[in-house]
Amino acid sequence: MTGVQGPPRHDARTVRKVALASAIGTTVEWYDYFAYAAATALVFGQLFFPQLGGAAATFAAFVTFAMGYLIRPLGGIFFGHLGDRIGRKSLLVVSLLLTGLATFAIGLLPTYAVAGPAAPVLLLVLRLIQGVGVSGEWGGAVLMAVEHAPDRKRGFYGSWPQIGVPAGIILANLVFLIITTALSPAQFLSWGWRVPFLIAIVPAAVGLFIRLRVEESPVFTEVKQARTVSPTPIIEVLRSYWKQVILGSLAAAANIAVGYLILTYGLTYGTAVLKLSRPVMLTLVLVTAAVGGAGIPFFSALSDRVGRRKVFLSGAVGQAVWAVPFFLLFNTRVPLLILLAFIVMQLASYAMYGPMAAIFAEIFGARVRYTGVSLCYQLGVILGGAFTPAIATSLLASTGTALSISAYVVAISLVSAAAAFALGEPSRDPLAGEKRPAPTPAAELMAGEHTRPEGVR
Repeated sequence: MTGVQGPPRHDARTVRKVALASAIGTTVEWYDYFAYAAATALVFGQLFFPQLGGAAATFAAFVTFAMGYLIRPLGGIFFGHLGDRIGRKSLLVVSLLLTGLATFAIGLLPTYAVAGPAAPVLLLVLRLIQGVGVSGEWGGAVLMAVEHAPDRKRGFYGSWPQIGVPAGIILANLVFLIITTALSPAQFLSWGWRVPFLIAIVPAAVGLFIRLRVEESPVFTEVKQARTVSPTPIIEVLRSYWKQVILGSLAAAANIAVGYLILTYGLTYGTAVLKLSRPVMLTLVLVTAAVGGAGIPFFSALSDRVGRRKVFLSGAVGQAVWAVPFFLLFNTRVPLLILLAFIVMQLASYAMYGPMAAIFAEIFGARVRYTGVSLCYQLGVILGGAFTPAIATSLLASTGTALSISAYVVAISLVSAAAAFALGEPSRDPLAGEKRPAPTPAAELMAGEHTRPEGVR
């Protein structure tokens, strides 16, 4: 798509409505995903892999957790292809249905004691369906928010779907905290663990209702009206944007790794290694998500002012610097010190995560943006998130010290920093279509602020 006119603009009310719908929808999706993460850390090893026992059962549970990530690039390609061909909105509805129904079904599963080897197989199948649903969620929600946003607020509005992550963490861990506090360990192991999955059907229905009421992305509408829809988005992405895919995936990896280090492995390390109670660990994760989550819109808005790369790199460096103090404080077993360790690391992580939505949207053309964004993020999830809990478990078992995990965090954070640096500063580029030359000062004056191309400052 060529020309000097930027993407269509909507009024502020429409932009806020779309951003809110994106945030609510992603909250529902991530609640489902983090409910699985919490259950993996707390009970799935005992319930679905009891024949392995101890650390082996925990490791097997984390492997099923990782499988939900390995399927996500395929889901991202599938949803991205359809999203670039028929639109963003309809795919968001499908992704929400898939994830919500799979999560509800997990709450109905028989355990190994009832169904034997069939139980973990069924768990794995539903985890894969969850992964496919979430793989289409992030890219679509991000694009709905960014492509509706005003020129100089793409970072801020792109952060609204990102807020769904801490919100989903809060809801999932709050539910688990209430249940583990109200029930005895035996009751929780017997039937209480099912409740967070069964009640997921309610917020999924609310999210579905809201998503059906939002408008399609104006940028996709422009592409469709111009009849420039790509017939094969994935081929075009791999041919024309392969560097962006590689660098974007590497840039995302460290942020995702640290997120699951806190949210998933942190629960296991705290309860199984440090012998802290489940309610204490769930409370720490809950408070961390609430406090750290406030950093997402702050860092994203800051990236609109000073640039994406500066904010992102500060987060990557912050993670690397805090990696050793993180476990030193964690090992004190003092809840307030552990909370400090969590919050500082989470803020550094969110300095990367907040602007990520706008960064990924800005490095791909409008014709293939859903595919490019989804592939980039889902590959980053595999690199950084899929095996982080299992890697952390193995490092601790082989070295006997959590500082080996710190070394892993430092290494992956530096890799992400280098990749983000190589991506450049995408906030100065136009959003829709091909790169457009800057107009002359006289032409810009005649065009006015509202018709000025994206990226011209």
